[in-house]
Amino acid sequence: MGKALFITGTGTDIGKTYVTGLIVKKLRDAGLNGGYYKAALSGAVTDEQGRLQPGDALYVNEVAGIGESIPNLVSYIYPEAVSPHLAAKINHEPIDFLRVEKDYRRAKDKYEYLTMEGSGGIICPLRWDETQHVILDDLVKQLDLGVLIVADAGLGTINSAVLTIEHLQVRDIPIRGIIFNNYIPHDLMQDDNARMIEAMTGVKVLAYVKKGDRELDMDVAVLKGLYE
Repeated sequence: MGKALFITGTGTDIGKTYVTGLIVKKLRDAGLNGGYYKAALSGAVTDEQGRLQPGDALYVNEVAGIGESIPNLVSYIYPEAVSPHLAAKINHEPIDFLRVEKDYRRAKDKYEYLTMEGSGGIICPLRWDETQHVILDDLVKQLDLGVLIVADAGLGTINSAVLTIEHLQVRDIPIRGIIFNNYIPHDLMQDDNARMIEAMTGVKVLAYVKKGDRELDMDVAVLKGLYE
């Protein structure tokens, strides 16, 4: 069985999938057996045959050169661009977390370094019905994962990053670090954002990703050390 790391974001549309692709690519370019898995993806589009295509997962699959099949990348795929709990209600297909754990374990057995990407932020509801109330951090705890946080480098990130970190700490979920996305080198505010988040939480910004970056500027040994 391999090691794993969970990737969450400080919110929606902050580039979590883009950064995840760089992470998995970094591992594979170093000759390591890196893989990808996501429990639920909403906002999928259909191909010419009417089949749902999980864009985020396919992006990572292609960028990192994994070559994995769709069923092994994502357990649940929904067309509506809404929270998974609502998409599941709309489609009458609630998430079965025993199935998710089985799919996760299978992927972890196959890959030496498995990167699991979350949906939205850490408090994203995955299932909310008369049977179960489950949010994303419940799943992270169930799978006993440590978390790497992707945060936008710009205005407002101190608030969103610190709130995410404090929530994870309350839940006793290990935090491996932060990656800043959309970073502008030598930008006074963005550099101060990083300093303030580190000072307020004790969690380090491990890497800075600029728009258009094709490689993750992080030592592969440091990256490997985030997986357990």
